[in-house]
Amino acid sequence: MSEPAVVFDQVWKKFRRGERHDSLRDLLPAIAKGLFRRSHPDELENTQEFWAVKDVSFEVRPGEALGIIGPNGAGKSTTLKLLTKILRPTRGHCHVHGRVGALIEVAAGFHPDLTGRENIFLQGAIMGMGREDITRKLDEIVEFAGVSDFIDTPVKRYSSGMNARLGFSIAAHLDPQVLIIDEVLSVGDAAFQRRCIDRMHSFKRQGVTIVFVSHNLQAVNDLCDRTLFIKGAVEALGATADVLRHYVSRTSATESSNAGEVSVIGAEFVGHGSSVTVAPGDTLRLRVRFQANSSVGDLSFGFLVHRSTDLLVVYDGNFTDRELGLGGLQPGDQFSVDYDFAVNLVRGQYHLDCHVYHNPTQRFLGRLNPAGLVSVMEQRTFAGVADIELRAKLSESPLRAFDVSSVR
Repeated sequence: MSEPAVVFDQVWKKFRRGERHDSLRDLLPAIAKGLFRRSHPDELENTQEFWAVKDVSFEVRPGEALGIIGPNGAGKSTTLKLLTKILRPTRGHCHVHGRVGALIEVAAGFHPDLTGRENIFLQGAIMGMGREDITRKLDEIVEFAGVSDFIDTPVKRYSSGMNARLGFSIAAHLDPQVLIIDEVLSVGDAAFQRRCIDRMHSFKRQGVTIVFVSHNLQAVNDLCDRTLFIKGAVEALGATADVLRHYVSRTSATESSNAGEVSVIGAEFVGHGSSVTVAPGDTLRLRVRFQANSSVGDLSFGFLVHRSTDLLVVYDGNFTDRELGLGGLQPGDQFSVDYDFAVNLVRGQYHLDCHVYHNPTQRFLGRLNPAGLVSVMEQRTFAGVADIELRAKLSESPLRAFDVSSVR
């Protein structure tokens, strides 16, 4: 097995909140305190300090893509800055083998007064590329970024999207052996995001190591072999499907609960398990298992579909116990309900929420969220929710002027 290209070994990083000195009167006591205090670098000295990254470890091998997910403030970007040596760890060590192409902030590393062209050469030099090599790649970089009309304009005049496109294009075209990309790609338009993902797939096939931070769970699921879920410390690290399921269950708007007269004890897609990857229009069957904890009736069984990236409710349906042919329940009764549905959704990551509702008292008795994860894979659409089965065809061929030269 090949040696890892990226190593992050028991890394800790702490910061101090609001460390500012606005006057000499404030600065001198702070300097004196720093000179005379004795403390261990691994310890927090006061309430103003906090751990942004706590005992995080992972490795990434050549040709492998690692996704990093987590809520805002979880330490994702700090992790990338540690990898690229913008920051130094408080404890532990990390290193990257090979030429690194990195994009971790919009316009990071760009000199605002230099033009796009000049910044390409600057970034190439930082990455260890010779001038001839950069010149050979220049046209391809500019074309991919779509900034040819502005390549000789100072980048401080660029929009955030233009900066992101140029930054990614530089990182992706100067022969990186390791590619480190942050959520900054989200400022680009949808078509450009798709091109970036396609380019990263191409890099994987060529053996390039990728570390990819994103809130776009579909992009992570599409690209990454393994995923790290971080909230300061490691919450989960493993196969992407398993980690995404754990992440969705921890960050869903409603928590799973079974405190009432009926419990939701499990769910799976028949023939697939708890997660599945499908195409728009495919049909699925979700089997949900229930158990009665006391005598109860007059129930509704809910089935909801959420888009995982923003928790948008894309479908909400209910069935009464009468519609299901279910009589009054007694303690210990166990039963299953099969939900058959068509995945008329555009590409993305979705999760299902199933619950039992007691109509007379308007109470939720039991809930399982997520009851299943659905990844919808297709290449055509870039936004939206519903698959409306849009088709297009040429109804009339172009009419061309009569060409007299063709008549003999």
